[in-house]
Amino acid sequence: MHHFASVLLVDSRGWLLLQERDEHPVIDPDCWGFPGGHLEGEETPAQGAHREFEEETGVTLAPGAIEHRRDVDVFHEAYGTDDVMHLFVGPTRLTDADIDCREGRRIVFVDPARVPDLRLTSATGLCLPDFLASQTHRQLKEQA
Repeated sequence: MHHFASVLLVDSRGWLLLQERDEHPVIDPDCWGFPGGHLEGEETPAQGAHREFEEETGVTLAPGAIEHRRDVDVFHEAYGTDDVMHLFVGPTRLTDADIDCREGRRIVFVDPARVPDLRLTSATGLCLPDFLASQTHRQLKEQA
């Protein structure tokens, strides 16, 4: 079993910061998902979420900027394992210009209306539709 931590940020428009993966990852190449990745060593999911977000975007999130939303059980065919993705969410005032895409094709804010047209990673596909219909999405938009 593998553990991953991912970050979903929502701006004042309600748009979502998503990463378009390139062809190189073992899991879900050429798909859209949340910035994040494998937990390392003894790191907690929160520590992993902060580390992975900074590694992939160049942005250091302040303590308390994100909170745990849920854990998503996902089967990754590439590994043949049932894994867990720990999803953290938060409001943001960041813009595309603030993000340095250090992994994948791009990391940009996406209009939620475009989500049904995107090829999503396995874990993102399991949790994003529910998130978009949630009160949390609306609250984060208002807090941004």
